[in-house]
Amino acid sequence: MTGKVVVIGAGVVGLSVALAAQARGLAVQVIDREGPAAGASAGNAGAFAFTDILPLASPRIMRQAPKWLLDPLGPLTVPPSYALRIAPWMLRFWRACSPARVRASTTAQTELMDLSRAELEPFLAATGTLPMLRKEGNLQVYESQAEFDASLPGWRAREEHGIAFRHMTADEMAGVQPGLAPRFTHGTFTPGWYSIADPRDYTLALAERFRAGGGEIVIAEATGLADDGVLTASGKLAGRVVLAAGAFSHRLARTLGVRIPLETERGYNTTLPADAFDLRCQVTFGGHGFVITKLSSGIRVGGAVELGGLDLPPNYKRSEAMLKKARAFLPGLRTTGGQQWMGFRPSLPDSLPAIGPLPGHPNVICAFGHGHLGLTQSTGTARIVADLLAGEDPGIDLAPFSPARF
Repeated sequence: MTGKVVVIGAGVVGLSVALAAQARGLAVQVIDREGPAAGASAGNAGAFAFTDILPLASPRIMRQAPKWLLDPLGPLTVPPSYALRIAPWMLRFWRACSPARVRASTTAQTELMDLSRAELEPFLAATGTLPMLRKEGNLQVYESQAEFDASLPGWRAREEHGIAFRHMTADEMAGVQPGLAPRFTHGTFTPGWYSIADPRDYTLALAERFRAGGGEIVIAEATGLADDGVLTASGKLAGRVVLAAGAFSHRLARTLGVRIPLETERGYNTTLPADAFDLRCQVTFGGHGFVITKLSSGIRVGGAVELGGLDLPPNYKRSEAMLKKARAFLPGLRTTGGQQWMGFRPSLPDSLPAIGPLPGHPNVICAFGHGHLGLTQSTGTARIVADLLAGEDPGIDLAPFSPARF
């Protein structure tokens, strides 16, 4: 076994891990079939959503899911052609929605969020990307007293974990974000919700920093895993392995005989010109499953969940449906000149990522399955994986994140 580390995946998680390992003095090589920022790391909403500690798998989602699933363009959908394939994952998801498991997942998610927040600014400073950080907060809006009341248990859970927020009336919301439609009667503002100027530019900057430190990024497809490296069509890249291939990670794990129930949340968005609206902070339309974010590259309207795997063609009618709603919710929004996008979010049924050794293969470290929170949890994940590679105690209970938990 060589002292080298091979990271599979040049997205934000993989490159963050590579930089953290490089900072420990380890020789690191990154392999990606397309290169840096080619997938979800380029097209996400750009948020460091540290306040988003509640798992997607929850009784709240189970209550809303039947109504959402009836709308093929709604916040949550499963294409009919994929329904049978995803049924075992959905059963695991349903089991993860029990109150006891939700409490445990919330505690674990909070610990990873706290670590990621603590690591964020030092990591940005060390990589020269700190000027990209924005601290503009997030405004979650509600269309009725009933919808607002239904959100309160979640806010109480956040309060128990020390998360700051402020409930607002319509008039107070107008002071934070002018131009909201009058249909929104209540809101909650979370100042601890940060963002990055542009997620693609940020990931590319990490790649350049990694190369500047002597790291190599190999453009090739990983075809399989071994206990002593990564297999490719042209040979083996030898070393300890970090599996950070996002939504494709389970396929590679299977080459070592390990089955992990990873599914793909296909996310859609449209990025409008920067002058499309005077957006002051990120706005979350939770009842409709999407957000509007201000980036240096434009105004991004996106979100929703389509559980459709890796192989079905995109359904950009979902992007169009969100854009139509956004125009109604922000009447001054200009919706012309946009660019559509679809990407794969890697999702595990209990909403927690897989971080730690692949079962039975201690030289393969997993770092995938972050769902909507890959950017948010990238620095915390990087710190943990670098500790594991260096033989140090990460200082956080990794049992909830163990790839063996399934």
